[in-house]
This record gives sequence, C-alpha cells and structure tokens, in this order.
Amino acid sequence: MTSGDAPKPYMRSDVTVELVKSSASDADVLFAARVSTLGEQSLEELQKDPERSKGLINYLMRDRHGSPFEHNSMTFFISAPIFVFREFMRHRVGWSYNEESGRYRELEPVFYVPGESRKLVQEGRPGKYVFVEGTPAQHASVTSVLSEAYEQAYTAYQKLLAEGVAREVARAALPVGLFSSMYATCNARSLMHFLGLRTQHELAKVPSFPQREIEMVGEKMEEEWARLMPLTHAAFNANGRVAP
Repeated sequence: MTSGDAPKPYMRSDVTVELVKSSASDADVLFAARVSTLGEQSLEELQKDPERSKGLINYLMRDRHGSPFEHNSMTFFISAPIFVFREFMRHRVGWSYNEESGRYRELEPVFYVPGESRKLVQEGRPGKYVFVEGTPAQHASVTSVLSEAYEQAYTAYQKLLAEGVAREVARAALPVGLFSSMYATCNARSLMHFLGLRTQHELAKVPSFPQREIEMVGEKMEEEWARLMPLTHAAFNANGRVAP
C-alpha cells in the first residue's frame, strides 16, 4: 500500500465495553465470607435467608472486610483511545490486561473526537478546577483540527509501512487518540476501587474528578457488574462507593 492508498480515518466519540465471560455472583461473596465461621455450605443453604445474605454483604462492605469480594472474575473487551488505556493501567492490583499489539498487526485508522456533550474548557487552577461547556466554534475547531492531524499521522504511518519499515517503528507516528482494544480481567473488589476513582457519583463519600473518556468506560463496566452482583453493587452504593 502506498501513502496515496491510505484509508481515510474513521472518527468515533464513543467507547465499547463488552462483558465476554464471568464467574461472578453475590453467592461468591457469601461462600467466601461464611467459610470462616460456618465452613463449607451449599448454594441452597446460602439462599435460604435472602435478607440475612443482603445484611452480611452490607456488613462486609461497611466494615471493609474486602477479601470475600475477590472470589469472582469478570473479563471485559474494551475498545477506547490509547490515552484511556494509559490511565486504566494505573490500576494494577487485581487486574490483568492484554492489549492489541502494534508490533504484530497493522493498526486500523480509528480515532477519537469528543462528542457534542463533552465539556471542553477547563477553568481554575490544578487541583481545584472544573470543566465547562465549549462553544459551537470550539467544538467545530476540535473536530476539524484533530481530524486533520489524525489523517496526516495515519498517512505518515502508511508511508513508512510501504517503505518496508517495521510496524513497531512506524507506529511511532500515531497519536494517543488512536483506538486500541484489550481484554481486562478483574474481581469485584478491584472493580470497586476503579469505579471509586474513575466515576463521579452523587453517593460517593470521596469526590472523584475523572477524565470523561475513562468514566465512559467505567459506567459501562458498572452496568454489567450491577447485573451480575446486584446485592454487592447496592452495598457499594449504600456505603459511599468506597472499595472495601
């Protein structure tokens, strides 16, 4: 492929999060917690008293007995801009990642541009600032400037590849707005810690101010987790969204 044949970049303002496999339920928390006082119990025994189970999960969350929330697993497929992944991988305890490799495959020209609802303007000093709405002109400029930069960068990438330069070298021409994809595996405890830092929520005891793009990922992950472990999710919210 020559630089003149380079495909035109495709622009996205959303992210993809899919739960691809899981072994996660509220019963996993109960199994782990009750073995310390009652020994092994069957699922039927655990389900005999739903209110007691709800109360136990809430107690564990409230008093920060965290290890029972680790006996489960969720694997997500995530497609998002590279700059999101660089923030994501600050979360190391209880997480495993495998990201697509620009060394072994030619990267697709999919790039991030903020949607119309994305606040563009930062006001205030570091540590005490807010984001406010951008003007229509600012939104138009962001879309135009980023799109032009992405197209030039991807054309440069394709030119290097056409000249026989290795993929691992040619990818240096690409910006962090490029979409990447990965599998991310975690347990409920590590996910709660992630959500406490990477989402804003009215019930949170500790305020958090995440970048909107990683918050978009967190919100979609939370939707899947809430469906799998509704009692645990409810206890997380009821106790200030602080990971145990």
